[in-house]
Amino acid sequence: MRFEEYLNALQNKTVAVIGIGVSNRPLIDLLCSRGIAVTACDKKSREALGSIAEELEAKGVTLRLGQAYLENLTEDVIFRTPGMRPDLPQLTAAVARGSILTSEMEVFFDVCPCAKIAITGSDGKTTTTTIIAELLRAAGKTVHLGGNIGHPLLAETGTMRKEDIAVLELSSFQLMTMSSSPKIAVVTNLAPNHLDVHKDYGEYIAAKENIFTHQESQDICIFNADNTDSVLSASKAVSRVRWFSRQKELDEGVFLRGNAIILRENGTEREVMKTTDIKLPGVHNIENYMAAIAAVNGLVPDDIIRNFAREFGGVAHRIELIRTHRGIRWYNDSIASSPSRTMAGLRAFPEQVILIAGGKDKGIPYDELGPVVNEHVKLLILCGATAGVIRQATEKAVNYGGLPIVDVADYHEAVAVADSHATEGDVVILSPASTSFDRFANFMERGQVFKDIVNSLK
Repeated sequence: MRFEEYLNALQNKTVAVIGIGVSNRPLIDLLCSRGIAVTACDKKSREALGSIAEELEAKGVTLRLGQAYLENLTEDVIFRTPGMRPDLPQLTAAVARGSILTSEMEVFFDVCPCAKIAITGSDGKTTTTTIIAELLRAAGKTVHLGGNIGHPLLAETGTMRKEDIAVLELSSFQLMTMSSSPKIAVVTNLAPNHLDVHKDYGEYIAAKENIFTHQESQDICIFNADNTDSVLSASKAVSRVRWFSRQKELDEGVFLRGNAIILRENGTEREVMKTTDIKLPGVHNIENYMAAIAAVNGLVPDDIIRNFAREFGGVAHRIELIRTHRGIRWYNDSIASSPSRTMAGLRAFPEQVILIAGGKDKGIPYDELGPVVNEHVKLLILCGATAGVIRQATEKAVNYGGLPIVDVADYHEAVAVADSHATEGDVVILSPASTSFDRFANFMERGQVFKDIVNSLK
């Protein structure tokens, strides 16, 4: 078994794991359980780690903590955390000295015994990944769901069977150094994102393209025919290309005709479902379903897809209805860490909404957000580092007509302002168009804080 062979090969080697977070803790535990010498490196201090430090040392882990945690890396194998660039000077120096630089996901691709379906994209990848996984489960498949969706899988590889399916959400950071691709790949769309980490948009796209660049001719990659950059990327695929489109009929692929989602292949077509079957709001979720249908074609019967879509209420923090209070609907869309994601969220509602936005800047342009805000928002509430650029994009848009904009200090004030202005029938949505890292550990913590405040309204 390749999994066991890999672990056995590490027995007489030293291993460094960079980052003592959610994605790497199971990896550290796995390596320790096999008697492998592990050094865990993290920028946090011992005090910040709290009891975790003692727990790891009790397992035999050597800790390297604080600002110098990347200095003097001499271990045989180094696992980098997904959000860390592989070309940091400390890492390149270690590789020059003979260390092997890898990641939990790279090793998983090498040792996973079952078929892999992987999904990436700038927007919609988590919902699409979840839909694909749940459809396969509903069809009786044993599914292992993980990757960027928050669940590392390498430590569970020993329990996987050849007939299982691993469904993986992959970020650009995870894909940067991947040398393997899945049998079925999905690229939901491409738009500027994470430019605070990537050198430029070209590097970001190149990372995303790694999801299919190592495929073989009989593998499958699914692309959005309505997204210009996706179409350009598809021209580089060596595998079989499947398309989906909400805007035009396709000779081959999944497309929309009226309110019917049609799948056409080999000269024949069939109606898979109606858009009215989809419980999730928004045209972007129609696209998510079309991408999923293309991915599971031949694996999941159409009736299972229809029945699932009628019941599936979505993933937490993705246009998630928190509550209806005084006739006002409050939504949490904390996952929206880019302008394109917020634009899709705003377009999901037929009425104008009260929008709470702002957060940490990722170095991406906000110009396209302004016109959409003016069209779909009745009151804009801003906080965080990007408040100024969002205001600027809104006010300089050609359709700006004096939209009320309020700057606030935090979410408590944002909710109070929204609650005081909203009337029965209104929609209030948190859709930041920015990352959470100015004030929160991640988008989940941000969303939960917002939900707690909304749920405390009397």
